[in-house]
Amino acid sequence: MSGAIPTREVARRVFAAEFNDATHTFRESDNERAPIYLLLPTGARANRVMVAGTLTEKDNIGDDSEYWRGRVVDPTGTFFAYAGQYQPEAAAALREIEPPAYVTIVGKPRTYDPEDSEDILVSVQPESVSVVTAATRDRWVVETAEQTLDRIEGFAPEASSYAAMAQERHEPVLETYRNQVISALESLDTAEPAASPAVES
Repeated sequence: MSGAIPTREVARRVFAAEFNDATHTFRESDNERAPIYLLLPTGARANRVMVAGTLTEKDNIGDDSEYWRGRVVDPTGTFFAYAGQYQPEAAAALREIEPPAYVTIVGKPRTYDPEDSEDILVSVQPESVSVVTAATRDRWVVETAEQTLDRIEGFAPEASSYAAMAQERHEPVLETYRNQVISALESLDTAEPAASPAVES
């Protein structure tokens, strides 16, 4: 492994149910500038993610400045995205988009350990938020299903350090994630359109 720190990594596609189960983060080195990775229960690391679904709610929860929270629902669960002054483009997009609308979000996974709860919360810090068509959302579901199944089929703790870490940290029931993939794909045949995508001009 070279000493160079990559500035931009491929955004992994992951369903909300697995994303919200991924409560462990780590660095590959002691360098404070080294990227932070989210450990997916299916045995992969994610420094960036691409998620998609229906933006059902948005709220400006900031006190002194804008800080937007978006709630995005995919066939398996809910993502929460938070964008403020350090993510100006994403914050502006959340300000402009009127729910319900299909969106894709590319961003960094973040974990938060509330003082009043034993649960670790997982969210997306968006780099970009884009309104998309139903066809684009459906294509994301198919691609995410394929990538999830690839991770499940390749899950080998004896051969992969990330799978071994996932086995230790998450003790994943891989059949659960396989069933979520099946349900997500089946939802494409039965789902009613959530909304006609629209952005304020």
